[in-house]
Amino acid sequence: MSNIELNNPALRAARRVTALLALMLALLCPAMAAAEENPAQKEEESLDVKEIMFEHLLDGYGWEVPFSHSHRMPLPVIVRAEDHSWHCFSSAGLTAAVSDTVGGEMHSEIEPVVKTIERDGKTYRFLIAKVSTHKDKVVQIFPLSAADEKDLAAKLADVKKTGDVDSGAQVVDGYVYYDGAYYREYRPLDISITKNVAALFIAVLIVMLLVFGLVRYYKKNGMRAPRGGMGFFEMLVGFVYYDTIKASLGENTRKFAPYLLTVFFFILVMNLVGLIVIFPGGANLTGNIAVTLVLALCTFIITNVFGTKHYWKEIFWPDVPLFLKFPLPIMQVIEVFGIFTKPAALCVRLFANMMGGHMIVITLTLLIFIVGAFGAAVAGMTTVISVLFSVFMLLLDVLVSFIQAYVFTLLSSLFISMAQVHEEEHAEHKDKGDARLEKEDERKLADEKAHFAREAAQVDLK
Repeated sequence: MSNIELNNPALRAARRVTALLALMLALLCPAMAAAEENPAQKEEESLDVKEIMFEHLLDGYGWEVPFSHSHRMPLPVIVRAEDHSWHCFSSAGLTAAVSDTVGGEMHSEIEPVVKTIERDGKTYRFLIAKVSTHKDKVVQIFPLSAADEKDLAAKLADVKKTGDVDSGAQVVDGYVYYDGAYYREYRPLDISITKNVAALFIAVLIVMLLVFGLVRYYKKNGMRAPRGGMGFFEMLVGFVYYDTIKASLGENTRKFAPYLLTVFFFILVMNLVGLIVIFPGGANLTGNIAVTLVLALCTFIITNVFGTKHYWKEIFWPDVPLFLKFPLPIMQVIEVFGIFTKPAALCVRLFANMMGGHMIVITLTLLIFIVGAFGAAVAGMTTVISVLFSVFMLLLDVLVSFIQAYVFTLLSSLFISMAQVHEEEHAEHKDKGDARLEKEDERKLADEKAHFAREAAQVDLK
């Protein structure tokens, strides 16, 4: 071996990596061979990764009990049936724990069951659909009539003609498959308190407790700065208000700060609560595009409802050469399109970042069970690596939770400020050197300094 190779740290690191990979392959190959020799055992231990992942990411009619896959905390189900009658019942009536022995071990799973309600001489049956176009939603089911059976047979024949046929029951529009038979289904109006809805209420309650707790502190202690967790919360309020909202909106800060501060802390709390594994966490709120869409829609409404005349003038008659806006309204189309792309960017950015973080953590955790069939050595090594990377990703998601809340608030304040431009501000370059305007600016600056000086004099720094 030459002296160059001995003194080159890159070559030494490469040799260590190669040796580590060779050791991993040596441990992995015998375990893979043993798994291939016993395909029945491999099939039993295989996991439906997609099903498990989406079960944790999507909404549900019950809240998972910590460290138990076969139990749910029931939530209220509120639906309107086909005859417009309203029904409210516990989600516990829609599922049941079914136990089975696999490989000599007892396993329990949640299976959907029919919830039957008798009222005014009528029978109502509700079910969480599995083989249906309304998968994982509550549907009302009816026995098939002669006309329904004929329609079902025709639709099944059409499905088979397409060639896209699974080995099990087929998904047929208007029908649900349950317990070996098809039923006619009706998707009721559903305003149930699902897991995501309950988590929204919890997030709102936490934000209210934080805000009113800070208000109560200042009412009791005056301008004395809080300490501990309340001090950190007060620091966040000051940072968002002065360095983000006020820097963007200027004199319009007081008008829009309540909404923007609420959005920041609401998103932050939802992000952080979603990272907690057990109740009251575990709900993937900001990874649900419906939630981020509503938040972006709020910014869209505030931006355009409170937009100034000059804002709308720049959209429908912008200051560009005439041939770009007449007779073909090229710029008008672009500006109107931009009105909708801004909230769309807010919605997708928050949704994609938070959903991606949750998916990475779940995938790293599932790796432990996926490679479990390869032997104890590989499973042990994978467990250590997966746990370390999962902890790292969770810590990174905590940082991302703050960043995404800040970015959403920052962009919202920028979009709102762009809609608050007045004609005199737009033509500011024409007023440069105007002694009257410069004197007015100096007066406003002096008033602000005097205001801050009065507040600082009341602060008790002890």
